[in-house]
Amino acid sequence: MTTPAVPAAPRIPEAVHRRRWAILGVLMLSLLIVVLDNSILNVAIKTISTPAPTGLGATQSELEWAINSYTLVFAGLLFTAGLLGDRIGRKKVLIGGLVVFGLGSALAAESGSPVQLIAFRAVMGLGAAFVMPATLAVLMNVFEREEQPKAIGIWAGGVGLAIAIGPITGGLLLDHFWWGSVFLVNVPIVILAVILMLALVPDSKDPKPGRVDLVGVLLSIVGLVLLVYGIIKGGDEGDFTSVQVLATIIAGVVVLAGFVLYEKRSDHPSIDIDYFKNKVFSAAIGAIALVFFALMGVTFFSVFYTQSVRGYSPLQTGALMLPLAVAQLIFAPRARLVVEKIGVKATTTGGLVLLAAMLAAFTALDAGTPIWILEVIFFLMGTGMAHVMTPTSVVIMQALPREKAGSASALSNTFRQVGGALGIAVLGSVLSTAYRSGIEDKLGMLPAGVRDTAGASIEATLGVAEKIGPRAQGLVDAANGSFLHAMHITALCGAGVALVSALVTWLFLPGKRPAAPLAPSGEPQEKVGAGN
Repeated sequence: MTTPAVPAAPRIPEAVHRRRWAILGVLMLSLLIVVLDNSILNVAIKTISTPAPTGLGATQSELEWAINSYTLVFAGLLFTAGLLGDRIGRKKVLIGGLVVFGLGSALAAESGSPVQLIAFRAVMGLGAAFVMPATLAVLMNVFEREEQPKAIGIWAGGVGLAIAIGPITGGLLLDHFWWGSVFLVNVPIVILAVILMLALVPDSKDPKPGRVDLVGVLLSIVGLVLLVYGIIKGGDEGDFTSVQVLATIIAGVVVLAGFVLYEKRSDHPSIDIDYFKNKVFSAAIGAIALVFFALMGVTFFSVFYTQSVRGYSPLQTGALMLPLAVAQLIFAPRARLVVEKIGVKATTTGGLVLLAAMLAAFTALDAGTPIWILEVIFFLMGTGMAHVMTPTSVVIMQALPREKAGSASALSNTFRQVGGALGIAVLGSVLSTAYRSGIEDKLGMLPAGVRDTAGASIEATLGVAEKIGPRAQGLVDAANGSFLHAMHITALCGAGVALVSALVTWLFLPGKRPAAPLAPSGEPQEKVGAGN
């Protein structure tokens, strides 16, 4: 028997406490547009790649950069955005981020070329970098500790909601309007979110921020941008051994190592590196990165499977992805109940093993597989993710003191975005390489000048086949077969990454009674609530 702990005195003002659930709704609306934008873009990829006037005629490389320019800026500035929120006020940073995101969305909608779209997507990434960490940081400052796991679960469920309505919304817009409407739809949501934010959400910041760590901030931005750029460049070229790619990645790692060394020696660090000595905190961060590595890479190719191989429209593709999102929406808010029964370790590891199994199940899919099998796979993938994201988010956010909530959220999201960028780059490279090697022998019927272009992706091959006409049916069949083979290889790689993540969580995450996280001084502070 243990002596019951004396309830802590409420730390949240009563007026804020009374409207905490309304505030959570506003935060989820802000989060909605960031996640919604990426899930909408997934179903619009094929349309944007279509020549004008239907799309922009974007190449495979330009499509990847339309996604990755956002990711590059987003990941590079997340940590800095979290620090600024802790320092000048999370509400101010959140509203500023929303305004920039809305402006970038309006400009992206009117892009006249793939290059303009890539640039305006970077502006959207700038705004999103200030939105994402601030939502979770505000949440930690309007809910008492005992309610935080429930609130974080609902917050994570909001991600599922955005994933659910994103593809459907994108499909409906593309069925009735031009491709730019998938970006323009963000603008009214931004306006509504800003109005509600001004009316309901209280501001909060670190009461003792100390001096600004300018050197640390600069090192974190340069290191993250170099690392993510190198990863993206390697995936884009399909070659991680080139001098330019290796030099960029190594430079990023060296700068980030310098950041760590500087932070350890600084008397006013941006982040206390001692937090990473806590195996629970580090394992939770690592699990999030590896989950998004596997998920983003697989999600990228699944859109081409449904649209290019199976022939579904953007709207139908959006509907097919609903089970993934619905499962997250159902299970993310309830994952804390599973944690209460079996602990963080068993819940998170079980979720990762389920995710790995579903990624491996993609190897059973071919051009004629009953579509309900894909739906079951998506639903179980969402179920697995829900039981990973909620417990690890709670562990991370409760490991750091409340006044450092922005930094904790930014760290979580930085690792998530770097993992996602790695997933798209590395698994995208695996997909491209496997596809090219599979289709090369089938391109002999084409003129020499066209073969290289046709072998770049399934969309490129199908585009060439469409110009040739009925005579190219054999090329279409070969493209589908080569893509399926490449998809199977890529899915197995993703499954392997998810299993590595499961091993990490099993070894280092706590069971029902988690280890105490480190306070800034290096001494244990109150225990992580996620596993109580």
